[in-house]
Amino acid sequence: RYSNMHTTALCSPSRSCILTGRNHHSNAMAAITELASGYPGYNGVVPFENGFLSEMLVEHGYNTFMVGKYHLTPSNQETAVGPYDRWPLGRGFQRFYGFLGGDTSQWYPDLVYDNHQVEPPRTPEEGYHLSEDLVDKAIGFIADTKQVDPARPFYLNLCFGATHAPHHVPKEWADRYAGAFDDGWDAYREKVFARQKELGIVLADAELSRHDPDVPDWASLPPAARRLFSRMMEVFAGFLSHTDHQVGRLIEFLRKLGELDNTLIMVISDNGASAEGGPTGTTNEAQFFNNAQEPLEESLKLIDEIGGPKHFNHYPWGWTWAGNTPFRRWKRETYRGGASDPFIVSWPQGIRARGQIRPQFAHIIDMVPTVLDLLGIEPPKTI
Repeated sequence: RYSNMHTTALCSPSRSCILTGRNHHSNAMAAITELASGYPGYNGVVPFENGFLSEMLVEHGYNTFMVGKYHLTPSNQETAVGPYDRWPLGRGFQRFYGFLGGDTSQWYPDLVYDNHQVEPPRTPEEGYHLSEDLVDKAIGFIADTKQVDPARPFYLNLCFGATHAPHHVPKEWADRYAGAFDDGWDAYREKVFARQKELGIVLADAELSRHDPDVPDWASLPPAARRLFSRMMEVFAGFLSHTDHQVGRLIEFLRKLGELDNTLIMVISDNGASAEGGPTGTTNEAQFFNNAQEPLEESLKLIDEIGGPKHFNHYPWGWTWAGNTPFRRWKRETYRGGASDPFIVSWPQGIRARGQIRPQFAHIIDMVPTVLDLLGIEPPKTI
């Protein structure tokens, strides 16, 4: 576990770093692809000479799979006629199943399979959820490789839509956390901070950052708001646990396959917790982007439907602040709350350490060169 790992404060820039080992401005990805502009460093068009890890590994006999959120194709190129050269299959991935944009419904996702759009295989009423579907596909791609050519190595880039907005999860997962957040975000931060010290993730003499001026004291909120905000966090927590369960399914598959010990697994978030729900949360994230926050009374009417297929919900930014404990602020900002993220590495056959904390400074641009070093592969001069 790395306690001093750094990303960028946004999704597309971080994803470009993870795949190229280069800083996001070098990748022309200083903003998300939906905000691509004509300015140098901001046009969202990753230069082809900035090779992706997938392009490097496919030349060494790897099967390469991209599953889930991509968010590296300029929005004006996400059309039914391409151009496809900046889609995953144009950048070294042999198979793709997921979505091209920044977010999508977890119940009714905008899915692309390789280079064409497809419909989800089932409906929510039939038990469909995107996170489960993504892991099913990842398992299927790996199984195809190992059934036909057991010795062939694979590279999987699995990027969940979770826990980005919309916070969508089966109700029973959210209900597991009923009442868990009724004490509010101030109390939650204190509990998390104490737990972080206990685990050694923060230094024993660390101090908790100040109360954010944009976040109200929990005790100052009316009871109805506290009830709504608690439920929104229950849904988020259920969403995260549900995602963790899907990761566990993939790991268990690798174990049964006999591949887990010799598989290098890196787990990371692409930015800090998100404040896109605004100060009061929302049942429709688009309201925040249009500066049209919904009234509390309207949200309360829908409290029992939050997390379900009818809404595009997101929690209030008090929980965002708490989710980035012990730091200040959140996604989109360059405080450590926006750019300091958990990073977990597992490679049982290659790493002797078990469960230790690594406090050294690290950045996501270190991931590609580290992988190449471990594989004994020299970065190619051209692709």
